[in-house]
Amino acid sequence: MKEEDVRMEWTSVLVAAAGAYAFGAIWYGINGKAWMAAAGIEPGPEGTPEGGMTPYAISAIGTILAAGMMLHMFTLSGIDTLPEGALSGFGLGAFIAAPWIITNYSYASRPRALMVIDGGYAIIGCTIIGAILTLF
Repeated sequence: MKEEDVRMEWTSVLVAAAGAYAFGAIWYGINGKAWMAAAGIEPGPEGTPEGGMTPYAISAIGTILAAGMMLHMFTLSGIDTLPEGALSGFGLGAFIAAPWIITNYSYASRPRALMVIDGGYAIIGCTIIGAILTLF
């Protein structure tokens, strides 16, 4: 593989991850109060969860890892158009990520609202990653 191809792949992974991460900021900005209530998290003085930057860093790393694996899967599967990428991303979110989240939350007796909020983010976030990966 040529060096410029490797750079392009890393660029597409980082841009796709950034797109899903940015969507997450909007998603949880809109659903933040409902998410904190469903998760049983007490808001800090600013109305947001406390915990510093650690959850954000972990989320960014996780999103990069997901985008990297999705690129690998897309490359092996020949997925290279925007409709294919968006549909495949949707499929991964709706039929792998969200069911896994819902299963874990079900065993933990977590509220349905938490399943919907986090599962919805997984579905839409994977769709965004899939779409962006095919644009490079």
